[in-house]
Amino acid sequence: MSVRILALVGSLRAGSHNRQLAEAAVKLAPEGAEVDLFEGLAEIPFYNEDIDVEGAVPAAATKLREAVASADAVLLFSPEYNGTIPAVLKNAIDWLSRPYGASAFNGKPLAVVGTAYGQYGGVWAQDEARKAAGIAGATVIEDIKLSVPESVVRFAETHPGDDTEIADKLTEVITQLQGRATAPAAA
Repeated sequence: MSVRILALVGSLRAGSHNRQLAEAAVKLAPEGAEVDLFEGLAEIPFYNEDIDVEGAVPAAATKLREAVASADAVLLFSPEYNGTIPAVLKNAIDWLSRPYGASAFNGKPLAVVGTAYGQYGGVWAQDEARKAAGIAGATVIEDIKLSVPESVVRFAETHPGDDTEIADKLTEVITQLQGRATAPAAA
């Protein structure tokens, strides 16, 4: 049985290097793991408790909650916007944190990776994403990290999946997350 890892990308831009990194993860998943790229974060309205009521939850938010609930683990791909987490990713985390006490994240191993233009590869945003996801109920795996700096230069002519160093590191991230998802009680 394959471990299903759901990938959420914090950039909506078609040419996003984080999206390309997630696409590479789909292709590089080792045997026994399957990485599914979630589509639809742009359709989810900003979290508002007034619209998060039984029988009236927006379909896009329900689709996200169901996708995470059915996954064995979650892998977030976060760029860095003004030194922090992008709104689209934070909004997804907010929807997933509810209803209170029944987060779709509960007990799910989660890792955060990404790339950014700056010299640190988006580590501030990735740290913020880990913090928010942990508060939302995810079992954040702090030691699984990949921050790729200077994305605009590094991936100007090379897709992340074709960069041997990045492909190897990304494969290791997926392998580690797969191991955490299959460990007893997702240790």
